[in-house]
Amino acid sequence: MTTPEMSKPREQSFETAAELRVGALGGFLGFVAMSAVAGALVAAALTPALALSGIAATNAISVFENLPDYLKIDQLSQKSNIYAMHGDGTPQLLASFYDQNRVEVSSDAINQFVKDAATSGEDPRFYAHGGVDLQGTVGGVVSTLGGGGTRGGSSITQQYVKNVQVQKCEVLTDAQKKSDCYDAATLPTADRKLKEMRLAIGVEKKYAKEDILRSYLNITGFGGTVYGIESAAEYYYGVTAATLTLSQAASLVAIVNNPVKFQLDDPASETNGSANGYAANKDRRNYILDQMLKYGKVNQANHDAAIASPIEPSIHEPSTGCQTAGGSAFFCDLVVNTLQNDPTFGADAATRMANFHRGGFNVYTTLDLDLQDAAETAMKANVPDTYPGWDVGGVIVSVGVGTGKVLAMTQNKDYSQDPAVQAKGTNYTGINYNTNIDQGGSSGFQPGSTYKVFTLAEWLTEGHSLNERVDSRRKSDWGVFKDSCLGNQSFIFNPKNDANESGANYSALESTIGSINTGFIGMAKKLDLCAIRKTAEAFDVTRADGDPLEEGASAVLGTNEVAPLSMAVAFAGIANKGTTCSPIVIDHIVSSDGTALPVPQSECHQSVDATIAAGMTTAMQQVMTRGTATTSNAATSPKVPMIGKTGTTDGNKDTWMSGASSKVATVVGVMSVTGHDTDQRTTYFDDLRSPGASRATVQAATARHRMWPAVMSVANAKYGGDLLASSR
Repeated sequence: MTTPEMSKPREQSFETAAELRVGALGGFLGFVAMSAVAGALVAAALTPALALSGIAATNAISVFENLPDYLKIDQLSQKSNIYAMHGDGTPQLLASFYDQNRVEVSSDAINQFVKDAATSGEDPRFYAHGGVDLQGTVGGVVSTLGGGGTRGGSSITQQYVKNVQVQKCEVLTDAQKKSDCYDAATLPTADRKLKEMRLAIGVEKKYAKEDILRSYLNITGFGGTVYGIESAAEYYYGVTAATLTLSQAASLVAIVNNPVKFQLDDPASETNGSANGYAANKDRRNYILDQMLKYGKVNQANHDAAIASPIEPSIHEPSTGCQTAGGSAFFCDLVVNTLQNDPTFGADAATRMANFHRGGFNVYTTLDLDLQDAAETAMKANVPDTYPGWDVGGVIVSVGVGTGKVLAMTQNKDYSQDPAVQAKGTNYTGINYNTNIDQGGSSGFQPGSTYKVFTLAEWLTEGHSLNERVDSRRKSDWGVFKDSCLGNQSFIFNPKNDANESGANYSALESTIGSINTGFIGMAKKLDLCAIRKTAEAFDVTRADGDPLEEGASAVLGTNEVAPLSMAVAFAGIANKGTTCSPIVIDHIVSSDGTALPVPQSECHQSVDATIAAGMTTAMQQVMTRGTATTSNAATSPKVPMIGKTGTTDGNKDTWMSGASSKVATVVGVMSVTGHDTDQRTTYFDDLRSPGASRATVQAATARHRMWPAVMSVANAKYGGDLLASSR
């Protein structure tokens, strides 16, 4: 059976003078007024063995027999972590998230110094009483009424009970219910004190002292958002709970008594700052050390050495949020978005994020750190985070073929969700350029000619061949296009070809290899524009802003704003014999107790028949070997069979390279984030590969052909690649 876990109350374990006077006196008078209950409390407190025996069968103490088997609370709030995995199976932490910075540890992971400091300083008779230290409670009342200062008198078990009650309140999302719950758990009334005592005795009847002490140390507050001895040891001293020194252990336990008064993380504090040696904490620490000596927990020499030790905290701020994930931050953001929006993790967004921030989950992602490192390095070397007069954006995203696993994702900006940070410069953004707007992304970018592959797919589906030729003369009036969804329409527009090709009779293969705009418009004239749109949708391509894909004649050339991740998924589907698999970013999740939790799975479906995909790969392999993607193909090593398609939007504003092996699909893009008309062919970046003093410049439009092979070379070396199915 699960042992009880404790929560630290928000107002700390230290009880104010007002609470002590009202609570202790009220509790004392409550004993007198409720003689039967008081008698039971005395018996339980003074004779714990009797509290565990059958003497409790009398009516006088039947109230205690009605206690629950144990004090039930929701799962304790713990820090959740997001990891990526190295090739050797070791995890790399990307980011942590928490409402309460807590890591629960077992009893043997807590130094004995800590346990002895807690019992000596907070509850010297912990191992003798049955949950309520009557001597301490009465002593606290007498001391308070006699003007001798305030003493709480609450046993460690009572503190546990109070902490648990408050922890129940902390997980409530309704503000009024949370406030009412908190008042009921903390108000200094005789009734609350008596209930606390009753529950403390019930806890002691159910659990061993070691379990109660462990739970108390795991959950109690150590100031701010730091909860539990393990997180406190890391935060204040950069060590584990198992390796704390005697002096450090006593100084941390000192904080528990009053985290505001005895804190260690505010050097500017007038009462307890570093300038005066953290005087308040030192006094409390020394009191605890004296108590440990008094009760024989330490010898004189160790006591004296600890007393002489200065208090020297070394604050280790825990990382929280995706901004700590560096170049993987935007992938991390997609993971968090998935945790927040996928119904696998809860009924609604608020519940899902509460579960994540409090659940102590270890989330292991699909990120391949080898590909990710290659992507981050390539991005930094080829696309600056800012450029005068141009809000330049750069993206790289890789997806596993047949698995849907997102293997790499980066962009040329620094991640931050803080508006104040974003205001510092255009190098900061919280928008993931790789994803749809409902995934924390942008409203999308025109993919240019990479979108032509969907017209090619529909061309082959309708029974046309790669060698069939179409009227591809450049003209402004293309006449009527068939559209079975919106009705046939005429379009007056005059698309030009990228290299001003003027041929009048290109085949579908030639149009694909050379990315001939007029050739694809000629193909579309023989097709149904609605069917072309549906083919794109069959490969899971959607507009990034959530609107339906547009299906006009110009859409054939890639004018729909889509997310790079969508295109990577589609290219993976082509390489996977026409079977498209939805993207996933979470491989598995392990809960705080080691249980595997359900995670979203990639869902695969046949987008086009395998024979159609074979025809597509026949054409797209030749794009790599003798078409517009030869530069990327030539720079990729080792060589495996690959497909690809380039894309350039009007005015050379956005440039793309998309392609895949039979194992990995990668999309690379350099684009204008805010829509400025920047011609990448006349724009030059500093070549970061050359020495600083003699640094050359390189054409912005060619960055895609340096980044794509950098990533795919790593992918090919790691995953290899099979022959891609092709038509003969």
